[in-house]
Amino acid sequence: MKMSNVKYILVTGGVISGVGKGVIASSFGTILKCCGIEVTSIKIDPYINLDAGTFSPYEHGEVYVLDDGGEVDLDLGNYERFLNITLHKDNNITTGKIYQQVIDRERRGDYLGKTVQVVPHITDAIQEWVERVAQVPVSETGKVPQVCIVELGGTIGDIESMAFVEAFRQFQFRAKRENFCLAHVSLVPQPKSTGEPKTKPTQASVRELRGLGLSPDFIVCRSEKPIGHEVKEKISNFCHVAPAQVICIPDLSSIYKVPIVMESNGVVEFLNERLKLGMNLMVPARKFMKRWVDLANRMDHLRDGVRIALVGKYTRLEDSYTSITKALQHAANAVGFHVKVVFIEATNLEEGMLKDDPVAYHNAWSELCQSEGVIIPGGFGKRGIEGKIEANKWCRENNKPLLGICLGFQTAVIEYARNVLKLEEAHTTECNPETSHPVIIDMPEHNSGDKGGTMRLGKRTTVFTEASRNSKIRRLYGKKDKIEERHRHRYEVNPKYVTPIEKECMKFVAVDETAERMEILELERHPYYIATQFHPEYLSRPMAPSPPFLGLILASKDKLKSYLARGCKYSPMQQSDSEDEECLEKNANIPETNIEEWDSGACSSSSNI
Repeated sequence: MKMSNVKYILVTGGVISGVGKGVIASSFGTILKCCGIEVTSIKIDPYINLDAGTFSPYEHGEVYVLDDGGEVDLDLGNYERFLNITLHKDNNITTGKIYQQVIDRERRGDYLGKTVQVVPHITDAIQEWVERVAQVPVSETGKVPQVCIVELGGTIGDIESMAFVEAFRQFQFRAKRENFCLAHVSLVPQPKSTGEPKTKPTQASVRELRGLGLSPDFIVCRSEKPIGHEVKEKISNFCHVAPAQVICIPDLSSIYKVPIVMESNGVVEFLNERLKLGMNLMVPARKFMKRWVDLANRMDHLRDGVRIALVGKYTRLEDSYTSITKALQHAANAVGFHVKVVFIEATNLEEGMLKDDPVAYHNAWSELCQSEGVIIPGGFGKRGIEGKIEANKWCRENNKPLLGICLGFQTAVIEYARNVLKLEEAHTTECNPETSHPVIIDMPEHNSGDKGGTMRLGKRTTVFTEASRNSKIRRLYGKKDKIEERHRHRYEVNPKYVTPIEKECMKFVAVDETAERMEILELERHPYYIATQFHPEYLSRPMAPSPPFLGLILASKDKLKSYLARGCKYSPMQQSDSEDEECLEKNANIPETNIEEWDSGACSSSSNI
């Protein structure tokens, strides 16, 4: 196998899973990209599933969807948000994908009758896949990456990841030392009984890693509180790295501070020398990271909060809604608020809970009533759907700002059909195939019987209709005629019910390119009642918030009308409510400004975000 000139940083984890490898890997990429290095990322998940599409959200958190329809691990969402790049389904490697590829080759006779084994056939396939993906040009620039950051999921010592560890043991020699660097992320627990950081778990993890033939260049220590220099010295002595190569990342107020902390520990200088990157370090990397420093500083100084209720089906695990909570943070931070997301289990809003668990029922409704805005995300199956419908109804009748996504879009249609059009039996055929008013139906081409990879997936074009000329959501998108957003659904609005629904106040202001599938609905004469069939959260970025989420935050603070009247200009950190009204009168005739200009700072005098 001929090696390329791409440099590789492998990120492994020890002691426990969920230690933060994804954020660490993203931070390596962020630092290098801020220094002008072209970067890409790969996530390796050592499970046999072909992809994350069939997982319950309680297994691995949310399923993140890419432009090409890949259903992948949520860590790829971190990579895209931190690096602002577009990844593809091949950037997520699973054991299932590798074995399927090798078995397909064996069936074709590619191995010429040889016995197919883990070593060398599986390990070679892993190395070939990594190198192939690492050389795919970055979509945004068209350039081949200089550095590929590879995150190996799971924990060192897991039997599932042994083939991948062996593959990288071999790969380090094929790539040559100057092209391969390893960072090991480990937990340093601090028991409350003693308050003393314990390094034994990290020592054991590094010992096992070295026993498998891989020696770390960095040891990134995750801890609840900062660890002292003497602890770093101890880890250095027992793990065969210099103290400068032991980096402590304590719990921080924001994950966007992680790249800054890592950069301050000399990561740039070490990588430049270790990987022979040839960077000119006359100018400190911190200067190139100004936008990240500004973002982190601003988040620390946000004074006002906004309370958003998330009515979901998988609220026991907050990672089930990672992209949504991040999108809410991006939007709130951009306009000067810190967001408090309150998770409400949808089933607790259903009338049946009043008898089964009255405390949970009253608490759920209390949380919903105290919220300033509501978001109803996607999901599958009939559990909790009546609770989502009740939340839709309450927001519609009480002028509470609402953003519905995917299933939240569908429940908004069901609720409207039941309570405004008086079609009491209105439902989705997903939950009631025999309903007399199937306002939501399945898409036959996406309902073949198989569950994996058969939905309407990936980035697709949404076209605004003529009726959307003055709609809030179109103005938030900069009055564009078309937008592109990512989808993940198997059901749609029944075209037979579109005309009756639009006779009242609800309008479908955007459709797909065929004009047959409804994409966005908006309720007239309401502060903000927007629902989308697509998932806008997947394209939200820390410095470029998603327009539907931005609208929800502004409407929740009664700022949306002012923001739109100004031509999508807003400076909440500098003006009071009374100044808002005064400015509104003066700027009522300002023409609309593209939301992308506002994102880049052209429309906001208060921030570079």
